[in-house]
Amino acid sequence: MTDLHDLAAKVIAEGEGPRLPTPSPVDRTMIRHWTEAMGDANSRYQGPDAIAPPAMIQVWSMDGLNGRKRATRAPLDDLLDALDAAGYTGVVATNCEHTYHRPLVPGEELTSATRTTDMTGLKKTALGDGHFVTWNVTWYAQDEPVAEMIFRLLKFRPREERSPTEGRKPYPLRPAVNRDTEFFWEGARSGELRIQKCGDCGELRHPPGPLCPSCRSTKRTYAVAAGTGVVYSYVVHHNPPVPGRETPFVVAVVELPEGVRIVGNVVDCAPAEVEIGMPVRVTYREMDDELTLPLWTLGES
Repeated sequence: MTDLHDLAAKVIAEGEGPRLPTPSPVDRTMIRHWTEAMGDANSRYQGPDAIAPPAMIQVWSMDGLNGRKRATRAPLDDLLDALDAAGYTGVVATNCEHTYHRPLVPGEELTSATRTTDMTGLKKTALGDGHFVTWNVTWYAQDEPVAEMIFRLLKFRPREERSPTEGRKPYPLRPAVNRDTEFFWEGARSGELRIQKCGDCGELRHPPGPLCPSCRSTKRTYAVAAGTGVVYSYVVHHNPPVPGRETPFVVAVVELPEGVRIVGNVVDCAPAEVEIGMPVRVTYREMDDELTLPLWTLGES
């Protein structure tokens, strides 16, 4: 334990690591893809004088599906490797805060550098015992800092799974069920795709919430959707591994004829067969004795 904290202190003392160039400059095409996927029609992100949406800052550093083999390691890499070697192989992000210093415009070439700022622990959590590691990423245009991100994650030692004495093994990816969402999961168990409906103005909304975004009413009920839709957008997940799932698998945003969109997996077809605009229909799968998930499969054209 002392060795890990000594290494963390050394990494923190080293300060900011090398500045690494982003894979590509700020790009109009990527801005268009991002704003379309987000449904963001802000005119500032369009036309000859467009700026990049500030929230895209991390996009410019993403390595892509196949990743990049970096020639230079950051000091943080040594700390994360040491935590893995000590058995803290689980990881979950807990905090992410952005600060934007100025807008970016297409054509700007960026670099980013990482500085480790803190490691706390050992902490006991529901996931397992672990350490919280915090670092700061700064993006530069030449020598000008244009944005920063504070990122914190928990590196934990996964708990040993205990075999249940009765019933099926619990599905590892359990949704958060609360008073706002329990009607949805009860519907799935009954074979119904339930969409939250305002009790006053009648507007449908998903995901569910406590307040109608249109009329601000707290009265709510639900409507049962037809269970059909089209693929609005999708990604094929390859890495990292996901408990209870075999990769690759498809995560899609499905647009329903009722006017809302819902996220779910597309199943019973190869990822290469999925395309935007493809008709799909809902299907239900019991993942364990308590959880039924609404999934999507190929529908009729």
